[in-house]
Amino acid sequence: MSLPLKLIVGVGNPGEKYARTRHNAGNWFVSRFAEQQGAVFKPEKKFFGRTAIVIYDNREIRLLLPDTYMNESGKSVAALANFFKIPANQILVAHDELDLPTGAIRFKSGGGLAGHNGLRDITKRMAGSQDYNRLRIGVGHPGQKSDVTGHVLGTVSRQDEQMIMGCIDEAIRYMPLAADGEWQQAMTGLNGFRIEE
Repeated sequence: MSLPLKLIVGVGNPGEKYARTRHNAGNWFVSRFAEQQGAVFKPEKKFFGRTAIVIYDNREIRLLLPDTYMNESGKSVAALANFFKIPANQILVAHDELDLPTGAIRFKSGGGLAGHNGLRDITKRMAGSQDYNRLRIGVGHPGQKSDVTGHVLGTVSRQDEQMIMGCIDEAIRYMPLAADGEWQQAMTGLNGFRIEE
């Protein structure tokens, strides 16, 4: 039996310069989710980010948007998780995913890092644990490894942005299951979803 979520994190890079880049897709998810729940973020210096709280089934779930750069995401996540004593398996990290095409989105429970710098730093600062849950938001792969940085830091087209936001809205539909720790049902429901160009 999986445990209910206590923390949902949207990783990305801070500042207007990066707001519409693919690397900020996780940030978009948490911002959209908070907006739909009527949650308001406030800056928390000790957590190196902005936090909000939503109430699900009479339980508090914290939302976190790190103000650190992507490759230091763990600094923010670990600060909040350690303060509130939240174990890795009750955390959901939403992030951009090169290995999924734009228009695809998946829940994942634990597992590898797929070369993602944000996940790598979170794992390192969470005492090496990879037990946290993921929301993998497809942004496609540019084809060449040398093009990856420009791709994830590039501003998305309007069409790609609409496809990613469509995926995010679909994931939010399954958040009641995910929040309650019903991971198998949440994964089964969401993981077949695909928006075609």
